[in-house]
Amino acid sequence: MQSFKELIIWQKSMELVEEVYRIIRLLPPEEKYALADQIKRSAVSIPSNIAEGKGRNSDREFLRFLNIANGSAYELETQLIICQRLGYMRAEQLHKAFQLCSEICKMLNAIIKKLTANG
Repeated sequence: MQSFKELIIWQKSMELVEEVYRIIRLLPPEEKYALADQIKRSAVSIPSNIAEGKGRNSDREFLRFLNIANGSAYELETQLIICQRLGYMRAEQLHKAFQLCSEICKMLNAIIKKLTANG
């Protein structure tokens, strides 16, 4: 059985967490405990739910946690858009995070679709 650490989707989501932690350093001091905390929680939720779901050893449970991870990825993308719209960051500063979010969502949706078709 494959470990969650071997899953490309988990590895990509860990890369996204690292990128998010770099990005939040750019936020103004008044956002360090509000928006920054929410962004961190959303980002960390993605690989955490992938790992937890994989650890349940059930496709049904894995599917449930993948759906949660997917929701967190869209939540994170929204929060990054908020940062951009409020002028805290420029598009080029967020490019890598947006790219990873998009890639992760596509991968999650593909896995979800496959598990749904099998179940």
